Amino acid sequence: MTLDNAVRAFAGTMVLISLALTYFVSPHFVWLTVFIGFNLIQSSFTGICPAAKIMKKLGIGRDGGDASCNRC
Repeated sequence: MTLDNAVRAFAGTMVLISLALTYFVSPHFVWLTVFIGFNLIQSSFTGICPAAKIMKKLGIGRDGGDASCNRC
């Protein structure tokens, strides 16, 4: 799995988890969804992806070639 794919899978999973928490636990968890969306937007403009940096340090996506998140 490339680093880009891992970041997309992580973001999608976090959005679904935050929506489930909003529905079942508290409406205030919608702010987690907003935070995730904001991070996705800012990373598209700046190229800085905190999740990619953490995943890269954990060794995820080392065989990813020249994927866009590899510059993080």
